Amino acid sequence: MGVIQIATPHGPAVAEIDEVDGRPAALFVLGHGAGGGVEAPDLMAVRRACVAAGVSVVRVTQPYRVAGRRAPAPANQLDAAWTAVVHEIVKGFPEPPPLVVGGRSSGARVACRTSVALGAAGIVCLAFPLHPPGRPERSRAQELLTGVPTLVVNGDRDPFGVPDPSPGVEVVVRPGQRHDLRGDPRGLGQLVVEWLRGKGWARP
Repeated sequence: MGVIQIATPHGPAVAEIDEVDGRPAALFVLGHGAGGGVEAPDLMAVRRACVAAGVSVVRVTQPYRVAGRRAPAPANQLDAAWTAVVHEIVKGFPEPPPLVVGGRSSGARVACRTSVALGAAGIVCLAFPLHPPGRPERSRAQELLTGVPTLVVNGDRDPFGVPDPSPGVEVVVRPGQRHDLRGDPRGLGQLVVEWLRGKGWARP
């Protein structure tokens, strides 16, 4: 694994890179939740499973977290920093493999909002926060409607809600799980890999 610092318009971000031998089946860039980090159990489970399936994985820490702040930056700053990081990472591949973007919670929202501009082939959303807890009228469902093939994995007890499936958006609900998706990490990793494999973005 390599750890690099990448300059963005809003301060340095950190990228933790797990490369695979040979040409990767895909490049999967993951972002963290609003107050958390890239060591979250669901992100680590997906990282392990994807690397084993020939997918290079990059976990990105946003500048506000690198600076030691827990309160997230405004959405436009998150998106600009993420975009700068992804562009820099892709430049490191002479022949870039298919780009898959994603993350958990806030990171999933950032991935959705920037996916089209980045030319992403797919999106993986872990614990997509459909609405603030107790505020279903403030739906963020529109952010999922990118036209890019998308996998959403949410727990059925998530207080942030569970999105409905829609054309191009597959939703998998994990019974008994909440927003952290801590239960059955191995199963979560395999679920994501199988979806990637079905798109040709992971090795058999």
